[in-house]
Amino acid sequence: MESMKIYATVINDLTYDQRMIRICTSLADAGHDVVLVGRTLAKSKLIIPQKFKQKRLRCWFNKGKLFYLEYNIRLFFFLLFQKFDVVCSVDLDTILAAYVVCKIKGKTQVYDAHEYFTEVPEVVGRPNVQKVWEQVAQFTIPKIDYCYTVCESLADIFQEKYQSHFEVIRNVNYRKQVKNNSSNIFDFSSSKVFLYQGALNEGRGLEATIAAMQGIENAQLWLAGEGDLSQGLRQLVKEKRVEDKVRFLGYVLPKDLPELTQKAFVGLNLLENKGLSYYYSLANKTFDYMQAGLPALHMNFPEYQKINAQYEVALLLDDLEIETIQQAFNRLLSDEHLYIRLQENCRKAAPEFCWEKEEKKLIQFYQKLKLD
Repeated sequence: MESMKIYATVINDLTYDQRMIRICTSLADAGHDVVLVGRTLAKSKLIIPQKFKQKRLRCWFNKGKLFYLEYNIRLFFFLLFQKFDVVCSVDLDTILAAYVVCKIKGKTQVYDAHEYFTEVPEVVGRPNVQKVWEQVAQFTIPKIDYCYTVCESLADIFQEKYQSHFEVIRNVNYRKQVKNNSSNIFDFSSSKVFLYQGALNEGRGLEATIAAMQGIENAQLWLAGEGDLSQGLRQLVKEKRVEDKVRFLGYVLPKDLPELTQKAFVGLNLLENKGLSYYYSLANKTFDYMQAGLPALHMNFPEYQKINAQYEVALLLDDLEIETIQQAFNRLLSDEHLYIRLQENCRKAAPEFCWEKEEKKLIQFYQKLKLD
């Protein structure tokens, strides 16, 4: 296979982006020269060396319309003066700059749709903003020949909406057994841990989950991540008087997540139906929990229904009422036979849903690119 110079563009600071670390590592292992481009944040840590190169762009603005405008302008000029064969644009917020540069230089663009960007909760509730992003999508995606996304539901939607073929490359983790680590990075108490890993953002069901802890005994809720709701959720914990039941871990490095996940009792992925992006989502934490042999709570949404029909690895919730969450928590705490069945099914499903299988599709996808 011919080696290519590939630039992949995201809008985060690279450190915690497990998905792109996996993708770029696999492409580098396949012999490609890969550069992952992101941005510098006020609290960014030093770049962790990887098998691929990394570049952060520094912006004056870090949120709102001016940020997206500035970042794409900076990304445009950065890419304009780079030598490359392919730019892989991850989501709509980096697609426009790469589209224009690739047209100017006659190079190949790949679109990686990590989510249904115009249907995320932060966009759905703002019609004018949603309209702008949809215009960006309609202007670019139909003209890009090489696209992929994370699940079948989104691929079907995008193909119908933009008349572009989308392949499916799922956002799964490596197939590996995590050994108990005597370093005890995480101080586990004797009570069982319900683990949420990911951004503390709108639409993740976190408020209801925290409130539900009022009716749960002998268990703790651990939140691994930070986000727009970080301070508000900490205040909510105080208001609900569940300080002894909820623990904020802050940002956790990807290399430390497997140990944390394996030692938890249940994994959480409770999304509010606040837009089609969440409804048709297939979050990477789904597979992180699965690889750790960890039963989970998911919403009764299409992609989770498909997995559970094949391998029953989770309880699926129909709503996010506090009582519903409490019933699910208490059921897993009290029904040992159910828990063991879910745990065993996770172990059976793990070899099927792993990056070692999915990366073969990624490499084949890039082998099919026709370079200009």
